[in-house]
Amino acid sequence: MNVTNRHHLRSDAVSRLESTLESTLGVTIDGDAYERVEFSDEPFDVVLVDGNPLVFTDDEEFALTVQGANEYPPERGIVTVDAGAVSFVSDGADVMRPGIVEADEGIEAGDLVAIAEETHGKVLAIGRARVDGGEMVGDSGKVVDSIHHVGDKLYTFTV
Repeated sequence: MNVTNRHHLRSDAVSRLESTLESTLGVTIDGDAYERVEFSDEPFDVVLVDGNPLVFTDDEEFALTVQGANEYPPERGIVTVDAGAVSFVSDGADVMRPGIVEADEGIEAGDLVAIAEETHGKVLAIGRARVDGGEMVGDSGKVVDSIHHVGDKLYTFTV
């Protein structure tokens, strides 16, 4: 990940970030400093909250990173997978219906979602829903495209 620019967010951008995360995930971020890190070789930028990579953005929307979702657990937009799916999701696989034990009914196709494991509730990945939450549990088919997962470049990014 090649950093091309770093700058502190203006107050209006911080307000937009905070209100987006509150409305989509029910998360209230409590940070003093918000710094955007731009990359030349990635389709997203990272927002450091008090120096930690907790949020990523593609300019259209904000989402928590895996670290951010584990530090500020989402109240909405959660897809929970069983133990059999954990190793696949952690390696970046898309989420299939048979591995899902529960999905937030408020999820709409196209939403960014947090993918958590059922035993401890830890977030393993962030993905984009292909279907509404009520259609996720079932016998077959891919329902969430993985965007960011434990161990990927974003997860291991340090400043």
